[in-house]
Amino acid sequence: MNAREIKLKTIYDRYNEINELLSSEEVASDPKKVAKLSKEEASLKEAYDIYLKYTALNKDIAEAMELLHSDDHELKEMAKLEYEEKSEELKKLEEKIEEVLLPKDPEDAYDCIVEIRGAAGGDEGNIFAGDLYRMYSRYAESLGYKTQVMEASESEAGGYALISFLVKGNNAYQHFKFESGAHRVQRVPKTETQGRIHTSTATVLVLPDVEEADVEIPDSDLEITTHRASGAGGQHINKTDSAVRIVHKPTGITVNCQDGRSQMANRETALKIIRARVYEEMAKEKAEKEGAIRRSKIGSGDRSEKIRTYNYPQNRVSDHRIGLTITQLDRIMDGKLDDIVAALLENEKKEKLLNENI
Repeated sequence: MNAREIKLKTIYDRYNEINELLSSEEVASDPKKVAKLSKEEASLKEAYDIYLKYTALNKDIAEAMELLHSDDHELKEMAKLEYEEKSEELKKLEEKIEEVLLPKDPEDAYDCIVEIRGAAGGDEGNIFAGDLYRMYSRYAESLGYKTQVMEASESEAGGYALISFLVKGNNAYQHFKFESGAHRVQRVPKTETQGRIHTSTATVLVLPDVEEADVEIPDSDLEITTHRASGAGGQHINKTDSAVRIVHKPTGITVNCQDGRSQMANRETALKIIRARVYEEMAKEKAEKEGAIRRSKIGSGDRSEKIRTYNYPQNRVSDHRIGLTITQLDRIMDGKLDDIVAALLENEKKEKLLNENI
């Protein structure tokens, strides 16, 4: 066996092992173990199926090679055609294997939490944050994902000072993970009377929506308080202590949720956000200790990193990390992000292949 075959066989064996574990009474009675193993099983499924096809093709090729030495001319011709056909299939499959065996971001399969804040530019920055929210909502919809607002602080001039929302769907985090960073807009604000172009920014943070099994937070680390919600939001506002504030004492991370229709709903949402932020903090600390770069070189995901410019006068979008420019800003803002995301994912794949060959 070569190195590639050994890796595939290892995955094949682990997949079968997980199947056995999931059918055992010990695991079946533990929801956290079931969730964790099921997720791992799903991540291995593609490589497992490829291994089955790979071994079947090699078997067919070996049988065809034996028949090439047959004295039967007709059988020999059939074997030759079979050999050529299966060899071509194997060649294509080997290219696919190279991609499948690349190190995967274990978070790609998660749902994700997207947080957008108006930054530089005052009201215009908040308005742009609202535009980005609309763009991402439409993009999520085009992929068949569901979105749910978790926190929102509307701006009087329009848009949001802050809005965070959950994106639920297969590989949601994979499709949104490169959006973290500073997004810059160049346009004439509605409030500008002399037609001058202004530059404003909004920041985006994308977090994997991790489960309890992925990050354990002791109750003693959390300070949970309730208070009356403020601002617009329905009849319950200012009448009941429905808003929930949670502080993660070790890190100081604070979340305040009041948009749910009940204290229980707000508590659940706040805990979800706390888990995601604490998980991210822990991952950053681990990466720093190991002296490793957690994210690909495409971007660190830091809020201060300028990743993209949206130029309205020229109908242009430029992603500065990969040097991509698209002169279809109107389509992009309408949620047609596929070309940008595909280019970022392709660049990530190339970097992984490069690192594998170093």
